[in-house]
Amino acid sequence: MKLSEWQRSHGRHHLPWQGGRDPYRIWVSEIMLQQTQVGTVIPYFERFMARFPDIASLAAASEEEVLTHWAGLGYYARGRNLHRAARQVMERHSGVFPRAFDDIMALPGIGRSTAAAISAFAFGARRAILDGNVKRVLTRVFGIDGWPGDRKVETRLWQLSESLLPETGIETHTQALMDLGATICTRSRPHCAQCPLAEDCAAFRQGRTASLPAPRPKKTLPERSATLMVIRHGRDVLLVKRPASGIWGGLWSLPEAEGDSMAACLRLTGQAPVRVEELQGFTHTFTHFRLDILPLVLALDARLTAAAEPGTIWMDCAEAIGAAIPKPVKSILEKLAA
Repeated sequence: MKLSEWQRSHGRHHLPWQGGRDPYRIWVSEIMLQQTQVGTVIPYFERFMARFPDIASLAAASEEEVLTHWAGLGYYARGRNLHRAARQVMERHSGVFPRAFDDIMALPGIGRSTAAAISAFAFGARRAILDGNVKRVLTRVFGIDGWPGDRKVETRLWQLSESLLPETGIETHTQALMDLGATICTRSRPHCAQCPLAEDCAAFRQGRTASLPAPRPKKTLPERSATLMVIRHGRDVLLVKRPASGIWGGLWSLPEAEGDSMAACLRLTGQAPVRVEELQGFTHTFTHFRLDILPLVLALDARLTAAAEPGTIWMDCAEAIGAAIPKPVKSILEKLAA
């Protein structure tokens, strides 16, 4: 009751995916919000909706165009799964987003919490959610020790989330949990004085808000290295299509030099570069490893398009910056363009 009352007065009510029960808009927003902050998502969501206003338009688009509109959000498997799921809805559900919880769960890229959020907001279903914000709120309020990603801890948090479900007003309750975690019960420096649950919060009473939830057990991330080749002729750069699986799957990227960059350039273009320039290296961190990137600029005195391998394309540098490319590649090209 306290939480729902707080939501009505202090929660977020004007986000672009709110104000209706369209399951498509709710679904896209929930996928974009996975591991991404609201402020980052809003402009991407609005551009995505302008280009793909419904399931049919998303399903009819090519994967490359979908990923172009996703570029910069990261975790590109989300975009690929969204596209696959749209086609699945067209094929298996006649283009109508499914209402049954199990059917929603069966769509690519949708887990238990995301399916519950869609069910609650679109259909008013009485389902518990457990995203990162909700885990943090429950961990603090109930004083739950242990890393929330641990299976036993997560099971306990699911039980708590389900026990708190109201008989009515599920949409307000669900949004309240999300908003409380995002705006008040933040990861660092939570605003406890403004929290409607402060007097019931174990972490607040015990002075443990800084230590709860427990952090992920530390482990050393492995490091890898890659030499990315900016093969260019005039304003054009050579891009290669990444495999569907693995990092940056399905995106256009700069070719990697495995060994001799001169030989790699010769294999890809049919000619050796006339000039090679080494740019400043940098590190890009993924969830499971760090990638040390060394960019090389290899200038050609001609462009032998016919000699390029399948899966490669010449593209104007400015056009490439707006294509479906990984963020580190975009950064390299933007520096060159500048």
